[in-house]
Amino acid sequence: MPALISQQRIAQTGGGSVAVLTFERPERLNALPDLTDGDEVAGICEAINADLDVRCVVLSGAGRAFSAGGDLNAMRERRDLFQGSGAAIRESYRRVVHRIVRSLYGLEVPLIAAVNGPAMGLGCDIAGLADIRIASDRASFGVPFLKLGIIPGDGGSWLLPRNVGYARAAEMLFTARSIDAETAEQWGLVNRVVGHDALMDEAMKTASQIAAQPPRALRMSKALLRQGRDMNFDQTLELSAAMQALAHLTDDHLEGVQAVLEKRPGVFTGD
Repeated sequence: MPALISQQRIAQTGGGSVAVLTFERPERLNALPDLTDGDEVAGICEAINADLDVRCVVLSGAGRAFSAGGDLNAMRERRDLFQGSGAAIRESYRRVVHRIVRSLYGLEVPLIAAVNGPAMGLGCDIAGLADIRIASDRASFGVPFLKLGIIPGDGGSWLLPRNVGYARAAEMLFTARSIDAETAEQWGLVNRVVGHDALMDEAMKTASQIAAQPPRALRMSKALLRQGRDMNFDQTLELSAAMQALAHLTDDHLEGVQAVLEKRPGVFTGD
């Protein structure tokens, strides 16, 4: 099967690199997943996590869609991911769909979704996995699972209420209506909306600012934000103290202090 994602590493002046990932199925509106997509996405994310030089990831889609979500033809024909018994389909979701979303959610560096067009179903939930979401004015978002007689099998029922609140998540899911980019910004689903032609420039501008940060402290900061959503305040304080102790012992910490005192940008190496 053809690869789902193309990759590009872009070095940043004075910082690390940005990994640009692009869904490359424009003729299918970047529908997913094929049976090999879980392994592919997991391998990409594992390589990024192992490379301290990568400090940010930008994810977008080729063509006019970010991702239309599940392949409706495969659903209709009950093939690939959707074939076999209920037990077989359950296992396919765990092995393919869940591996995709777990891998993207498990990225240790910040993930920016540059949403260039419709993000539907699984596509909407993948965009929702990102730490920062920037939308083209041509983007739209929807979770039309009920319209298809199915439920969010990708963890979206956990994710969407955390992004837009319970009531708005309920409205999107129960009505199966899509929202446009402006509404997504008002609801907090995206950070901001920009003109379509400016989307990647805006995403890369933000990614470049992130890539200038010290890589170990950056990864620890993301972990604190993510884990803090499900910990109480005392647990967060304990984890913060442990991570802060490690951060204070890095050369990057000393470089950061010196750079501020000298009124210059820091140059961080991960040491």
